[in-house]
Amino acid sequence: MSNLLFSPVQLGSLTLTNRIAMAPMTRSRAYNNIPNELIAQYYGQRASAGLIISEGVAPSPNGLGYARIPGLFSAEQVAGWKLTTQAVHEKGGHIFAQLMHTGRIGHPLNLPAGAEVIAPSAIAAEGPMWTDQEGMQANAQPRELTTDEVKQTIQEFVQAAQNAVEAGFDGIELHGANGYLIEQFLNPNSNQRTDEYGGSVENRARFVLEIAEQAAQAIGKERVGIRFSPYGVFNDMPNYPEINETYTYLAEKLNDLGIVYLHVVNTAAPEGAETTLPLIKTIRSKFSNTLILNNKYTAELAEKDLQKGLADLIAFGSPFIANPDLVERFSTGAELAQADPATFYAGGEKGFIDYPALVEAQA
Repeated sequence: MSNLLFSPVQLGSLTLTNRIAMAPMTRSRAYNNIPNELIAQYYGQRASAGLIISEGVAPSPNGLGYARIPGLFSAEQVAGWKLTTQAVHEKGGHIFAQLMHTGRIGHPLNLPAGAEVIAPSAIAAEGPMWTDQEGMQANAQPRELTTDEVKQTIQEFVQAAQNAVEAGFDGIELHGANGYLIEQFLNPNSNQRTDEYGGSVENRARFVLEIAEQAAQAIGKERVGIRFSPYGVFNDMPNYPEINETYTYLAEKLNDLGIVYLHVVNTAAPEGAETTLPLIKTIRSKFSNTLILNNKYTAELAEKDLQKGLADLIAFGSPFIANPDLVERFSTGAELAQADPATFYAGGEKGFIDYPALVEAQA
């Protein structure tokens, strides 16, 4: 049996029962963008994770770029999320809400009336977007935010963080990865602004740093984490020369703010890519609070990186979909069930809450 992976660890004021995190994964089961009892059951089944990070939750109607994703900007959504946080806490788990504004990744058919696809600059992202009404469509042409609207969007994140605490979440994770709005500001290929939110590394980082600072002031720095994916190219995010400089600067500034964790998509796992690993080591040296790594980890690779001191927690994604009792399966060496990608975003119970735990599967 591994040692560190199953050992308790402090995350701010929380004592986690193990170092296994459930990574955020979009599941598209929030009809009318409101979390429901089905979603509460799904997360409750997986509460043995040391930390659950929810699927991406929009802080604004403009951030609902995908079909059937939940929000955290209305009273109905806050009430709906209380079902989930209660289900997780009743089983002794902890859960953070991932605040995900999709920005230019989206289509008007997925947005409620009055909402629009917005971005740092009016540059459309390559790639398709599913709509329930008309199937696959191209990502929409976004409208560039004015400086005042950027500041309003920051306030939407802060309000959503407060709403998350009201809904019973233990904290929030700002989604600064995978090509969504926060990363759209960080990347010069999608951010060609000329105001204080564009141009230099410091200016492009200003958006996320102001969100982090104000969210920490609103709900407490021990309740705020951030996810990044340096060198990731998902959602039309080409690499750029200042990647290392950007994330080193962010690690230093976020360390100064004292937020509780950084969650980094480790494109070095499991291949050991030469580009990403040195940056992760730099981030580790600059950021003194909890570091979570994620990307295609096995239990063995996770234990190895924990033993090396490269991370404090390891987040697992798709293995948690088909294995609600992933922690128990890891600890006993049991075989893992395989998830069906056809049902990842299909809606309904199938492929969502019907994967049995090992004891149920053997009954």
